[in-house]
Amino acid sequence: MQLSFWEKDRFFSAVDVLVVGSGIVGLNAALQLKKASPALRVLVMERGVLPSGASTRNAGFTCFGSCSELIDDLQQSSADEVFALVEKRFRGLQRLRENLGEAAIRYEELGGYELFDSEERFAACKEQMETFNRRLQALTGKAETYREADADIARFGFKGVKHLLLNTAEGQIDTGRMMEALIDKALAAGVRIFNGLGLLSFEEDGDGVILHTDQDFTIRCKKLLVCTNGFAKQLLPGYDVEPARAQVLITAPVPGLRIRGAFHYDRGYYYFRNVGERVLFGGGRNLDFQTENTTEMGLTPLVQHKLEELLRTVILPGTPFTVEQRWSGIMGVGSRKSSIVQPVKKHVFCAVRMGGMGVAIGSLVGEEAAEMVLKTI
Repeated sequence: MQLSFWEKDRFFSAVDVLVVGSGIVGLNAALQLKKASPALRVLVMERGVLPSGASTRNAGFTCFGSCSELIDDLQQSSADEVFALVEKRFRGLQRLRENLGEAAIRYEELGGYELFDSEERFAACKEQMETFNRRLQALTGKAETYREADADIARFGFKGVKHLLLNTAEGQIDTGRMMEALIDKALAAGVRIFNGLGLLSFEEDGDGVILHTDQDFTIRCKKLLVCTNGFAKQLLPGYDVEPARAQVLITAPVPGLRIRGAFHYDRGYYYFRNVGERVLFGGGRNLDFQTENTTEMGLTPLVQHKLEELLRTVILPGTPFTVEQRWSGIMGVGSRKSSIVQPVKKHVFCAVRMGGMGVAIGSLVGEEAAEMVLKTI
């Protein structure tokens, strides 16, 4: 595709900062750039019709850490590191609600539950619960962030579940409305968003960066910020970011659905929630990590059959349901759960590896990335 003089002059010239990726991180970074310096010409390029990774494809959980996740994390990192990340997630969720408004994103604080079919794992969580609650009280404002919720097993209608733990400070949002509100806010701030335009490669050239696009034309910008998360390896091959596909399904409305809230099962590898009277259910990549380590959208019989089996036997036992829609999204994970927000070259920067927690930390990571770029302008 050859650009006309008019197209190049009005749309792709004099670009101060070009952000790659129009997801939660990329748009928050663009917004922060315009907020801090309204005169900056900020462009966002996105290869998909909508954000291509997980921002419009996630389950809409406002979660920041289940008991079992914290226990696992404490085996790999110090307590200060683990709870610093929990705090970042919690404050990131607060920022998301403040920036877009709770009504716009349909925020509901229905709680985040963890299901246990193992006495041993539940006992380990119960043993640490008081310590975790003391550590989080100043952050959440709750004396009991975590509490036992076994009495709710019968109310929800689960089968084969021995115990429930509730995170009282978690909830859920409407992912589509969240991204719609974020896109609208970015456009209103003067951010230009170009969908259907992918980046193949880039190179620094003097005081700027030349971008080679998949539309056979180049763009020059002063600063480049890569916010492609699960797709980061395609542009930043040396970085510790791997794609992690998550498969999801949603049922047709289930009359009399008893489930209310967000739920994690099997160490968080499965997750489900109500969307009105529907059940959204995702996960299962632990069944075949190698296959799910991909940037290809798609579904596999192995995972989809397991999701349906758990719906029939654990979540909706004895309740007829119909799967109405299936999809997948691509997360960015690595050897550590912390995000990578750093310079790549003199004029190139990145903000990637959300670790499956983009909803929670994306707002703050985007702002952090913008401040990093601004220091060089």
